[in-house]
Amino acid sequence: MKRGISLALCTAFMVLVSTAAFAGASQQSSAGGTASDGRTELRVLNYTDLSAANAAAGVARIWDGFSQANPDIRVVREDLYNEPFHEKTSAYAASGQLPDVVYVWPAGRSSTLHNNHLLKDLSSLVKQDGLDKQLSAAALDVSGQAADYLAMLPMTVTSSHAFYVNLEVLNAAGLKPATTYAELKAQVPVLRALNKETVIMDNQSDWVMQSCLFSAIAGRFGGAGWEKKILNGQAKFTDADFVAALNFIKTLYDDGVIQQSSLSAAYGDGLGRFANGEGAYFIDGDWRVGAFITDQTTKQAIIPPARQDNFIMTVFPDIAEAKLNKSTSTTLGTGYGISAAVPAGSTKEQAAWKLIKWILGTEIQTFQVETGAISTPSNTTVDASKLNLEPLQRQSANFTSQYTTGTVVFDAVFDAGIATVCNIGLQEIGLGSKTPQQVAQEIQRAYDDWKAKN
Repeated sequence: MKRGISLALCTAFMVLVSTAAFAGASQQSSAGGTASDGRTELRVLNYTDLSAANAAAGVARIWDGFSQANPDIRVVREDLYNEPFHEKTSAYAASGQLPDVVYVWPAGRSSTLHNNHLLKDLSSLVKQDGLDKQLSAAALDVSGQAADYLAMLPMTVTSSHAFYVNLEVLNAAGLKPATTYAELKAQVPVLRALNKETVIMDNQSDWVMQSCLFSAIAGRFGGAGWEKKILNGQAKFTDADFVAALNFIKTLYDDGVIQQSSLSAAYGDGLGRFANGEGAYFIDGDWRVGAFITDQTTKQAIIPPARQDNFIMTVFPDIAEAKLNKSTSTTLGTGYGISAAVPAGSTKEQAAWKLIKWILGTEIQTFQVETGAISTPSNTTVDASKLNLEPLQRQSANFTSQYTTGTVVFDAVFDAGIATVCNIGLQEIGLGSKTPQQVAQEIQRAYDDWKAKN
């Protein structure tokens, strides 16, 4: 209880400090959004891992570049990562202090912004500037957004699950990449004898297992469109298919494919361990390629280009009991939205839209592909085949050839509260403190409570 109170006070203090900082900066602005020096001011809440490869280059190219190209706009940016970002977003939304431009998920973790219509519909701005002729159909498909309108513009289409293979480890053990779960299980004792983990995964945070593996497993056992049956009232989380998917997670821990110690591994801990050969496989999203490649600033890489051909990016092996195999979980990527509180037609709205167009433009989308930030750009004018990419980047660009079906990401379809209950349940399954049936019941209760309120 003391720990919970301390965390709550800490979070509240951080929000007050950040809100005060934003407010202090904004005191210079009039209602029209013009600062005392005549520039239009934009408050931006941005999501970024400042320790990631090319983070510094990204700040220089995207944000400094925008400021240089638009000297009449002053950007007041707050960079946060992982849970602190989501906590801050919720706090700003609850206090009515949402920044002018916000980094947004198409659903799930940003469901508060979507469900409460705290973001503008960008469709008229997109058509006004002809951006709909440049962006992919997937990027403009509102069915993938919880708001049911174009509340944000995604930068990419992403797979939340990828199965990375270290051939150096497997070759040294006399093994080949597992194509079935039975083969993967059989490799555990061989790798253990060499003091190697089978699958490295960072499962401490309350989103990783749900997003980066379980979503794909739920699709394998439930089949394409499994989530629609639940949303339409034709199925429940307590049905056999979903429970079987949960039970498979238990099997992973029971078989030693994933170690229980993964539950104390913070997100990002496994990158270096996998690259250094401490495990044969690694599970994360497709975006993790960006962390492995060369940092343009330091010229260093976790996996140098000369070694990258020794690594494979694919999907989880076939599961004998599954309805569907050679599939992964896919969703619209993240992007940016404009606060609904920004006055329509104002200079602030024009400045905010100019920033989003800049980020979705050919120059920045090309840069993001080159630096591994994204692999499938929303802007169709970017031709990745003409870019000088490292081996792992080329694998990422061709990742769709590794699977035949894309199924949903759990937290892109179901409310963030339900997704959190799901992930905590997955952790409890790993710890052995709850059964798959108990977790299924808790997820169903969370869903029923959400449905009753909405």
